[in-house]
Amino acid sequence: MKIGLARVSSVGQNLERQIIALKEYGCEKIFEEKQSGTKAEGRKVLREWIDFLRENDEAVVTRIDRCSRSVLDLQLIVKELESKGVTFAATEQSIDTKTPEGKCFLNMLSVFSEFETSIRHERQMSGIKANAHKFKGRGQTIDIERIKELKEEGLGATAIGKKMGIDRTSVYRLLKKVEA
Repeated sequence: MKIGLARVSSVGQNLERQIIALKEYGCEKIFEEKQSGTKAEGRKVLREWIDFLRENDEAVVTRIDRCSRSVLDLQLIVKELESKGVTFAATEQSIDTKTPEGKCFLNMLSVFSEFETSIRHERQMSGIKANAHKFKGRGQTIDIERIKELKEEGLGATAIGKKMGIDRTSVYRLLKKVEA
């Protein structure tokens, strides 16, 4: 049986294209995940997909980065699948662990996938560092004067918070700031 995994990194992204491709490939069941693929740790749907697979099944993704962007995680996933008698395939890449060529290509592409993630992170950090001077935070958004007025009227932090629609811990923090 062919079992698919469709994954996007965030809730706002769409799985539809992957689901169509997996159905066209012949997947009878498709697991859908909206979570980063940088690490396998904590990915509940990935774990459910692996646990669902049985001997002679084929684990299918559209591209290997849909399964994992970490070389080590991908290798561990494929090793676990192989130990269960499950093969791994990617519909948009020449990957099928039934063949030595497919296994070789899988390992090569996983290295490039992790490299791409690292480069993207490096560029992101560089951009943040270069533009840090432009950002000064969001500033004070809670009216401290109003908090002081309500406190002087005899209201406690919880009552002030309810009246202003803010958490009482914010009231405590700001009162401490004003008193200092």
